[in-house]
Amino acid sequence: MTSTTHTTEAETGTGPSGPVAALSKAAFWTVLALVLLADALDMIDSTVTNIAAPTIVADIGGGEALVKWLGSAYALAMGVLLVIGGRLGDKYGQRRLFLIGMTGFTLASALAGLSPDPALLIVARVLQGAFGALLIPQGMAIMTRNFSREQMSKAFGLFGPLLGLSSVGGPILAGFLIDADIAGLTWRPIFLINLVLGTVGVLAAARLLPRDEGDRTVTVDTRGSVLLAATMFGLMLGLIEGSSSGWGPLALGSLAAGLLFLVLFFRRQRTAPEPLIKPSLLKNKGFTSALILGLMFFAVTSGLIYVISLFMQQGLGAAPGDAALGLLPPTLGIIVAAFATMGGLTKKLGRNVVTLGLLLTLAGGAWLLILVLAQGTGLSLWAMAPAVFLTGLGMGCCFGTVFDLALGDVSADEAGSASGSLTAIQQLANGLGSAIVTTVYFHSGTPAHAMTVSLAVVLVVTAACLPVLRLLPRRAPEEAHGH
Repeated sequence: MTSTTHTTEAETGTGPSGPVAALSKAAFWTVLALVLLADALDMIDSTVTNIAAPTIVADIGGGEALVKWLGSAYALAMGVLLVIGGRLGDKYGQRRLFLIGMTGFTLASALAGLSPDPALLIVARVLQGAFGALLIPQGMAIMTRNFSREQMSKAFGLFGPLLGLSSVGGPILAGFLIDADIAGLTWRPIFLINLVLGTVGVLAAARLLPRDEGDRTVTVDTRGSVLLAATMFGLMLGLIEGSSSGWGPLALGSLAAGLLFLVLFFRRQRTAPEPLIKPSLLKNKGFTSALILGLMFFAVTSGLIYVISLFMQQGLGAAPGDAALGLLPPTLGIIVAAFATMGGLTKKLGRNVVTLGLLLTLAGGAWLLILVLAQGTGLSLWAMAPAVFLTGLGMGCCFGTVFDLALGDVSADEAGSASGSLTAIQQLANGLGSAIVTTVYFHSGTPAHAMTVSLAVVLVVTAACLPVLRLLPRRAPEEAHGH
C-alpha cells in the first residue's frame, strides 16, 4: 500500500452517528482529567515495582521469580485482555466498562498492598492488569464519541508529557514512600495509595462521564482471545520457569505450547467472522514491521530500566529513594524527546526520527557499558546520569513515533484494530522484556558483570532493529493518531 493520509473518528471528531458537538469547556476538562487519571494509574503501576522489587522480596520472600513476575504478571494480563477490553466497551458501553475497570483496579490495588505472601501479591498484580485492560481502552473511545476535532487535538497534546511524567512518577513515588516507611508499612503504601486515587476516580466518573448504552450487536472473538491468552501465558511461564528453575520439561513444554497456540491464534484470525486483529493488517508490510520493531525495542528498553534500578540498589548500594532519583535522567530524556516529536519533529523527519532514537539509545547504552566496565560497583549515580539521559532521549524518540508510523499505511476502517494491537504489543513487550532481561541479569554473576551482560543484550537487540527501519512507512499520517 502507498502511504496516504487517513483519518479516524478520533481525529475528525466524529462518532458512530456522525459529527460530534463540542463539549462545554468544563465538561471537556472533566472528561479529559478522568481519562488521564486512568492512564496515569496504569503507567505508575506498571513501573512502580522497578524500585520496590528488592524491598518487597526482602520483606515477604519470593526471590528472583517474584522480581520477574511483579512486572510481568501485570503486563501479561493487561496485554492479553486489552483488545478484548475495547470490544467489551463497544458492546456494553464505555462508561460502564470504565467504572468496572476503575473499581476493580482499586480493589486489586488494596489486595496487593495487603498481600502477606508472594503468591497472593502476584494474583493481585494479575487482577490489576486485568481490570486495567477493561479500563484503559475506554478512555480513547469516550473521547472519540464526545470530543470535537479541536478538543481531540488539544487532548492528544497532553498525553505524551503526562505519560512521561507518570513513568518517572511510579519509581520516584515508590522510592520516597518506601524510605518514609509510613506506619511501618515499608512498600505497601505504593499500592494502597491507589485506594485514594481510584475512589476519587470512580466517584467522579459515576457522576460526570457521559452515558452510552453500547451496541449489543458487537461480537467478541472468544476463541481468538483464549488462544492469545494461552500463547502469552505459555511463553511467559516458560521463560520465567526456565530462568528460575532450569530448562526442564515444564519450561520447554510451556514454550512449545505457547508457540503452538500462537500459530493457532494467527490461523483463527484468518477465519474468524470478527477477528481481534484484521487479517489485512497482518499483510500490511509497514504495519507488521512496526509491530516487530516495537516488540523488540519496547521489550529490551523496559527490561533495561528494570535492571538499572536493580543495579543501583544491589550493586551500588543505593537506597530506594536514591535509586528513584537515579531514574530521573532517563525519564527526563523521554519527556524532552516526547515534546520534540510532538512539536513537529516526526512530521518533518518521518521514520528518520526512529533512526535517530535507535542511534541515541545505542550511544547511551554503549556509554553506560564503558562506565560499568571501567568502574564496576564503584560507579556513582551522578556518573551514570549523562549516559542514561542519552538513552532516555533515544527511547522517547521511538515510543510514540513507531506507533504513528505504523498507522501510516493503515486504512481508516483498520485504524481501531491497529491501535489496539499496537498498545497490546507494547504491554506484552513490557512483560516479556522485564522477564528476559532480568533473567539475563540474575544469571550473570556479580552485579557489575550482570549489568555488563544485560547492556550487551540490549545493544545487540537494539542494533537488530536498524534493518527493520527501511520497511516502515516513510511518514506518519498527517493527523496524529492517539496512542
